[in-house]
Amino acid sequence: MKKVCMILTDGFEEIEAVGTYAILRRGGLTVDIYSLLNQDATGRFGLTCTKLHAFAHLNAADYDALVIPGGPEYKALEASPAVQALIKAFMEAGKVVSAICAGPTLLGHAGYLKGKNYTCFTSMNEDFGGTYHDDYAVTDGNIVTGKSAAATIDFAFAVLQAVAGKEAADKTKKEIYYK
Repeated sequence: MKKVCMILTDGFEEIEAVGTYAILRRGGLTVDIYSLLNQDATGRFGLTCTKLHAFAHLNAADYDALVIPGGPEYKALEASPAVQALIKAFMEAGKVVSAICAGPTLLGHAGYLKGKNYTCFTSMNEDFGGTYHDDYAVTDGNIVTGKSAAATIDFAFAVLQAVAGKEAADKTKKEIYYK
């Protein structure tokens, strides 16, 4: 079974984390959520996720994909050398790296969006050296990016397809009457 890890810390965007988690689980993937602070994480609107895995125990080799939700948490994630090393490990292994809303700025600032097609929260788009698209979800190679909270479902299905294939994504879309 394919495995995905997601990183949270205080200030995560709830719909982006929980919605993506739900779609990936519906699609048959194992999704483990890690806390950067090795404790509960509270989203920007007060939802607290508990029983999260300790980030210190995250091993990139155990996973097929990485999910980075957006929200104000992106600042703490970007400032973490351990998170930067994790992203680098996934990128160097050619594994799926996905980020939504403010999350793609981590990839852009680290240089991973150079020459790539991507999207992110519109006002956070900088010159990352790639081509910005005003779409809900953009996949370019092993990188999947999402625009905003409103794009969560499209983003999650793009991640599911990148990890498990089009058939798994289409089957899951049909199950929830997604058009």
